Amino acid sequence: MFERRLRPSAVAGLSACATLAVMAPLVGASTALAADAPAELYEGHVQVDRGQADDPQTLHGQVFDDVNENSKLDGDETGIPGVAVTNGIDVVQTDGQGNYDLPVRDNMTVSITQPSGWQVPVDSDNFAQFSYNHLPEGSPGDFRYGGIKPTGETPQAVNFPMIESEATASAKQDCAIASDTQAYDTTEMGYARDGAVGDLADRNDYKGCGVLLLGDNVGDDLSLNDELRDIYSHMNGPVRAAPGNHDQDYDSPDDAHALDTFRDQFGPGHFSYDVGKTHFVVLDSIEYSGNQSTKKYKEKIGKDQLEWLANDLANVPKNAHVVIATHAPIVDHQQVIVDDATDLYDVIADYPNAVTIGGHTHTQENLIAGEQRQEWANEGIDALPNTQIVAGAVSGDWYSGGLNADGLPYAFTRDGSEPGVLTLSFDGAARSERYTVRNESDDHQLLLGVNSPEWREWAQEAQDWQDADKAGTEPEAISERVVTRDDLKQGETWLTSSFLAGTSDARVEMSFDGKANVRAEHTQPGKGEPLAKGWEYTDPNTASQNLRTSGSVGQTSSHLWRAEIPADLDLGTHSAEVTGTDRYGRQYTETIRFTVVEDEAAAAQTSKKQLVKDGFDTQQETKADEDDRQGLDSDEARKADSK
Repeated sequence: MFERRLRPSAVAGLSACATLAVMAPLVGASTALAADAPAELYEGHVQVDRGQADDPQTLHGQVFDDVNENSKLDGDETGIPGVAVTNGIDVVQTDGQGNYDLPVRDNMTVSITQPSGWQVPVDSDNFAQFSYNHLPEGSPGDFRYGGIKPTGETPQAVNFPMIESEATASAKQDCAIASDTQAYDTTEMGYARDGAVGDLADRNDYKGCGVLLLGDNVGDDLSLNDELRDIYSHMNGPVRAAPGNHDQDYDSPDDAHALDTFRDQFGPGHFSYDVGKTHFVVLDSIEYSGNQSTKKYKEKIGKDQLEWLANDLANVPKNAHVVIATHAPIVDHQQVIVDDATDLYDVIADYPNAVTIGGHTHTQENLIAGEQRQEWANEGIDALPNTQIVAGAVSGDWYSGGLNADGLPYAFTRDGSEPGVLTLSFDGAARSERYTVRNESDDHQLLLGVNSPEWREWAQEAQDWQDADKAGTEPEAISERVVTRDDLKQGETWLTSSFLAGTSDARVEMSFDGKANVRAEHTQPGKGEPLAKGWEYTDPNTASQNLRTSGSVGQTSSHLWRAEIPADLDLGTHSAEVTGTDRYGRQYTETIRFTVVEDEAAAAQTSKKQLVKDGFDTQQETKADEDDRQGLDSDEARKADSK
């Protein structure tokens, strides 16, 4: 036998169902060791035997234990039983010797479901290798970004290597999800690298589960895929990618080939994998119209994927933790997004621990099962059957809004959040999640501001100016932390908190000048009410910056709390302390100072001083230097950027 570099104990030859069901006993006393073990990543590839197939209508192969890690099925290496293999619709499991047979489809990607306790190989950029494309004549037409080259007829065999892994066997897992990196050029790719992606490179908690890119990985220019792979090559775990609407071949004649370049460079549009006691499913939620001039698409899963999903879940215990990850969220707090949302919910109805994860909207939301919204009910969803998390965005609000002190775009999102990444944590019995803001600690969860009548009046004037393409005189900037005595007396002057970790069952308390806590109200409680939208439901902290620069403000947020500021505060500067407690009992505290002045004239004068103190240049929005593109210099990117 070949000697293995590292041979940790793992459960060999189990199906996804069996592995998930019995993994708990393996991680008793050794849980800490397994959690801290290396990810056992090894560089390799799927083995394709190009000999003539005995039956061109059947694909044969073997999933094997690649003991010597050379990506070849050697004579004394053994197959792995009970591994799920799919052609994109049918799902079979390997037999006692690790063999499988699958019906051949003319345009298919064959992939395996990595079982817990095993690790598929990665390429030189740390992207997981677990699939094979079969497209005998290649992509139709001359695709700008390459598509899939002709693969020829059915090969004699396609063999999938894996090695045993303590890291993926552990029930304790942290799984990083990075959505909407969406760089349109090399400058923006550099912002991603120096922001949320750099944060991931500094972390080592996700070694077994790895990083899932949740679509819109680039911004239409697929030549930037090389740069994307480069900035994610420094991850401390395997990288997998889901497709988004900006990752497509828009010169494809139809949806069937819209992901050909993606499939060639990253892997299947839909697939699954297991880590610990959790089953991950990735779905393609974009259906391309085939119209190259409009690039229109629908947010839709489609019948074929739903059939595959049902076949895939047939191997998974009903009580398992299941993550359904799609680029477009099934719903957000404003609407139902995916056309066949109810069909998807029907497929996963027997999985009470299933959670859906999405990106796409460049918002950060955590909507828990059981919530109700009038907009959902209008589309046939009376109550949310599964928790829906919207994962924020690495790009935030598309790298907009001028540069901060770190030289990165503020990129505050329309719902009062910041660029960052989502992390799902599992311990074998329960799931939790956290959103980590770029270049900040996990404790950075509260963004505080003052929403007053004067601020709302200025905000509307600033929005009108933005909507007119900044024609005419810009409304003079004000600080949202300056409020007049008259505004306080009127009422409806609120201290607001954008609580990034907040769900409808979170608790936010506010204390003014050290006095007793006041319970803040959630502006979108999810009890069947219609959407609350307007300046009075807006986070003034992030909206002020966006109204001065990008103009991107949604006037609604799923994670905004507010409490009225006492009307009898004296003139001068006051402080407020805000504590947010999330549904897992984690507490976060921030303070804010704001100033009460006599009238609007005093407010204008005080605002100018405050804006200067805050470092805001009222004369000019800071712009990126177009030549500042360090380290991102592939030939393809340079050529694309010069057009």
